Amino acid sequence: MADPIKKLYELKGPKVAEALKKRGFEAYYVSDNTQAVEKILQIIPKNHSVSWGGCMTMDALGLKEKLISNDYSIIDRDAAQSPDERELLMHKALNCGSFIMSSNAITEDGQLFNIDGKGNRVAALCYGPENVIVIAGMNKVVQDMDAAYSRVRGFAAPANAQRFDLDTPCKKIGCCADCLSATTICAQFVTTRFCKPAGRIKVVLIGENLGI
Repeated sequence: MADPIKKLYELKGPKVAEALKKRGFEAYYVSDNTQAVEKILQIIPKNHSVSWGGCMTMDALGLKEKLISNDYSIIDRDAAQSPDERELLMHKALNCGSFIMSSNAITEDGQLFNIDGKGNRVAALCYGPENVIVIAGMNKVVQDMDAAYSRVRGFAAPANAQRFDLDTPCKKIGCCADCLSATTICAQFVTTRFCKPAGRIKVVLIGENLGI
């Protein structure tokens, strides 16, 4: 990463973490991936079962392998042997101890903005798991909610449609068409402006470009 961008993240990251804390989130800013993994493992109780939503940032950190090597009980939908078993594991994840995800956008004043196709990821964010850990590269921090909406609809959703090979207009033309496709990735829009109960959602901001 270019030094000027890293310096910008080092200046902005702690301020965004403080804004999140004012809204009831437990928030941390760390400079790099190694520090991020250390922090995440610190805030997951050893007696917790752990699951996650589809999360490129988690993959980039090698976090799944770290959880396995640290003997956590994990609920991994990708280990399912059939679509029905996968669905059962996704429902089971809603009652896990700690759920890991990223956020499609985080505003400078400390709000999370997420979209979801199936809804399991935002369902866990809103209610269910005792502990929700949101991990996000600083590239996902935007100025305000208008910028968050623009980032997610204009960039993250079309990019994720490519990632999941969805049959949507944005996958074919590269930009949002506000579609009503059965495979739309934009079925659920969730703004989290305050964390209740306080501290349930932990946000780990990482001074790197990670995820979509």
